[in-house]
Amino acid sequence: MQPIGLLIEFKSGHIKPANFGMATAARAENRQLVALMVDAPADDDKAALEAYGVTRIVNIHTDSNQWNPAMHAAAVVAAMQENGITTLIGLTSPAGRELLPRVAAQLDAPLVMDCIEIDLDDHRVKTSQFSGKTIATIAMTGTHFIYGMRANVIAPLEAPAAAEVIDFSYTANHPSGFEVIETRTDGSGSQYLAESDIIISGGRGLKNAENFKLIFDCARHLNAAVGASRVAVDNGWVPYAMQVGQTGVKVNPKVYMAVGISGSVQHFAGMKTAKTIIAINTDANAPIMAHCDYYAVGDLFDILPALEKALASMTR
Repeated sequence: MQPIGLLIEFKSGHIKPANFGMATAARAENRQLVALMVDAPADDDKAALEAYGVTRIVNIHTDSNQWNPAMHAAAVVAAMQENGITTLIGLTSPAGRELLPRVAAQLDAPLVMDCIEIDLDDHRVKTSQFSGKTIATIAMTGTHFIYGMRANVIAPLEAPAAAEVIDFSYTANHPSGFEVIETRTDGSGSQYLAESDIIISGGRGLKNAENFKLIFDCARHLNAAVGASRVAVDNGWVPYAMQVGQTGVKVNPKVYMAVGISGSVQHFAGMKTAKTIIAINTDANAPIMAHCDYYAVGDLFDILPALEKALASMTR
């Protein structure tokens, strides 16, 4: 069976749910799913990975006590070579953007990020191009293949299996040339937009940073992430990590709510694949209205407090 490497990511000590959709996309009768976990508690997460068809877990140990993408990428390459893995799939996430290109460079392998569809047999992928106006099909050639999958494009489906855990130790033979000096948060919250099932985004209509509290209040009841348009970010109301769009984060939630956002081409390119789009705007002719499933024409300063009150009564 062909071993397919899955680069598993964690958040707050738990496997990110987006990993399970990645496993679902890679699963086939002629393949063995191999989870590669760097400095993570493999035994604690064995059952969660087994539920989605993983049959081998490689627990990679490094001699680094902090996040070091250069060393971690080298460790992943060494583990791939040890386990005969020539295909690796990871998430197009902040960590994936650091690790996957480094892995591809070390293996001299082709890499396509932000894939929305992957054909592992023919080594073909689909990804959006030109602000989401077209979908490109890219054929890859080589001895190794590295894919970065967009989160949430494949719904996770369980396929229970039994997995063995293999410990793999990696010690760098030379310094990586990479050192983490300081780590800071940007105030955007704990949820990464691209991996969120529900997103509520605010735009110019909110008028200032303080009014984003109205969105955070609603989001709290839905366990939703909060996003923003470029205008809100450029005005300094919220950090860049919250920006949805062509120059921000591309998202694929089950529900996307655009509040006070006109819906420019650049913003729409980042959220057009949402399963359900809801808009709140005072302008019935705003571009976002032509692309949403449901909309409310009205003042967000009237609608959001009423929505928050309704949500609060439902979640008590």
